[in-house]
Amino acid sequence: MDYEQTISTTANIDHCWTVLADVTTYPQWTASMSAVEPLDGPALRPGNRFRIRQPGLPTTVWRVSEVSAGASFAWEAHAPGVRTLAHHRVDRQPDGTTRIRIGIRQTGPLARTVALFTAAKTRRYLRLEAAGLKAAAEAAEAAATAADDGTASTSGR
Repeated sequence: MDYEQTISTTANIDHCWTVLADVTTYPQWTASMSAVEPLDGPALRPGNRFRIRQPGLPTTVWRVSEVSAGASFAWEAHAPGVRTLAHHRVDRQPDGTTRIRIGIRQTGPLARTVALFTAAKTRRYLRLEAAGLKAAAEAAEAAATAADDGTASTSGR
């Protein structure tokens, strides 16, 4: 079972990546996660695990499987009969905007059965996460711009 959500933002790719890579802050900007607890340290690096609580879903441990700094990461979780792989990617587009892609792939003998019960929630959570990431990246960029403007205006005094 495959699910993907794509959204574009005016925030530059660096601000998008900074927000995306700081996984412990996800509960601050998406209602799809209530807690993200690092089990091997907060760094987003292959092998590190994070215990994630999501409303209406069992608490799950996700293990980072792949990181391409500045561009993407993937992590996976296992449950009896189901392997879930989640990918997160930011791409610079020719018009200067950034495309955010977040997706889930579930495989295994029980994947279709699990999907019967969770597909609608999975799609909703992907929408919430993509929209939250967009808003958080745009807010981070606005704050950085305001800080730069403040520094520039006071440095000439």
